[in-house]
Amino acid sequence: MSELTITDQRLKPIAAKVLAGERLNMDDGIALYRSPDLLAVGWLANYVREKRHGNITYFNVNRHINPTNVCVAHCKLCAFGRDPDAPGAYTFALEEIYQRAEQGVREGATEFHIVGGLHPDLSFDHYLELVRGLKQRCPTVHIKAFTMVEVHYFSRIAKLSIEEVLEKMKAAGVDSCPGGGAEIFHPRVRKIICDHKTSGQMWLNTAKKAHEAGLRSNATMLYGHVETEEERVDHLIKLRELQDETHGFVTFIPLAFHPDNTALSHIPKPTGYADLRNIAVARLLLDNFDHIKAYWIMLSPSMAQIALRFGANDLDGTVVEEKIYHDAGAKTSEFTPRAELERLIRAAGRTPVERDTQYRPVDRSKMPPLPPAPRPDLVSLTLNV
Repeated sequence: MSELTITDQRLKPIAAKVLAGERLNMDDGIALYRSPDLLAVGWLANYVREKRHGNITYFNVNRHINPTNVCVAHCKLCAFGRDPDAPGAYTFALEEIYQRAEQGVREGATEFHIVGGLHPDLSFDHYLELVRGLKQRCPTVHIKAFTMVEVHYFSRIAKLSIEEVLEKMKAAGVDSCPGGGAEIFHPRVRKIICDHKTSGQMWLNTAKKAHEAGLRSNATMLYGHVETEEERVDHLIKLRELQDETHGFVTFIPLAFHPDNTALSHIPKPTGYADLRNIAVARLLLDNFDHIKAYWIMLSPSMAQIALRFGANDLDGTVVEEKIYHDAGAKTSEFTPRAELERLIRAAGRTPVERDTQYRPVDRSKMPPLPPAPRPDLVSLTLNV
């Protein structure tokens, strides 16, 4: 690494803490967000990243599955959710989901990432059947399914406790949970951007119960809308406090707000400058998180490459058919092949390592051959498109 040069004097005591391995506090986090010396902030984040992971950058071969975009929440931040009869509303039949999942297996997927809308007419049992069917057909694939918002919604519609919902999810075949729906925890922000969604405290409580039930999860933060720097730092520290308690979070993913096609479309999009800062600050504040992800779908592949020098050590995966960010105006591809992810990582000067969901290296030479492609006469079973 190059030598650290600091032009902002406020960063010097923070740098001393980072180099000594000491924990940063709220004031430190605010100073990192407000410092004009982004390169020094990035240097410190990269120092921590390389101390923990060296030159390795992880990626995985995964398949995103969004079973439905019908949603009762009507969040202002969202371009994905639809009313049941609205143009563009869809709900995939289970058989079509299974076909898409099996296609993912043929492409080498080791993970299904399942997130969807809060559908008013689908029962909790429907989602359990979805998971059981996937696990039966694709027993070797890790099922990462249902955010804390969805878990809380299942609890309401099924009249079960959060603990009972989580146990039923595990019994059906859920292996871990994604990190979406966290947004910004502060009540002021949630009242503006997602007033009818699970509260920030309930998200944290549900994540705690998921970890206690043996389901590890990811965590996210949506930045670049109406939140303040103090509210971002508060969000990160709340995640850090829960991680101290449960050690259940696997990866943190900073997510830039995409305003297109939302009720907040008047808000400017976050800049690349802001993207890199949020990744760097997360790496420095979340000292008990092993992994920080540069989500190429949201950042763009080129910005994700730069983020690998600002604290990120993971580029996410092949994804396939991402809908949530693309409905909000994302211009990236919905799919990047495994070989292209490796190329992007190498071109950024890092060493690519394919991982599974638990960050164990994947050795393709020891995996069974991929199953054959299906017959071309299979018909689509999509409902309500």
